[in-house]
Amino acid sequence: MDLSYIKKVIKLVEKSDVEEIEIEEEGKKIRVAKRRNSVAPMIVQAAYPSPPAAMPAQPSPVAGPSLSVQAPTPEVLQPPVKPEARFHEVRSPIVGTFFRAPAPDAEPYVEVGQRVSVGTVLCIVEAMKLMNEIEADVNGRVAQVLVENGKPVEYNQVLFLIERS
Repeated sequence: MDLSYIKKVIKLVEKSDVEEIEIEEEGKKIRVAKRRNSVAPMIVQAAYPSPPAAMPAQPSPVAGPSLSVQAPTPEVLQPPVKPEARFHEVRSPIVGTFFRAPAPDAEPYVEVGQRVSVGTVLCIVEAMKLMNEIEADVNGRVAQVLVENGKPVEYNQVLFLIERS
């Protein structure tokens, strides 16, 4: 199964009344399910002044195996920022594992407060052993990192908030 096939299955489930589908092909299995009334994504913030407090993001469809979220450590978390016109949400285009750096011992691609421009690599989302670089699609300043390094992410989950410049 290739990534484009999985994306097509996700879009079909999103547009239909089907709540869940499981497909097995050549020993590989995927499950796509709509998730309703779920918990908002975890929020990770470095030591930097944050924008005003806010409301949680809306849940999005899930592809892949069911994922359980462990309780994050309280000292690195803070409430999500209220989505305003000045903040741009960078979302995950795929289901996978979020990595802030190209290697475990490397520095993160970006830090909170850092200025970024269109095309700046923000992170990697690893899916099926493929490393997918996620790039900024606006110019601005990284306001928040909304996912903890090494944690699973869902399709269309907000990864970063970028304050537009």
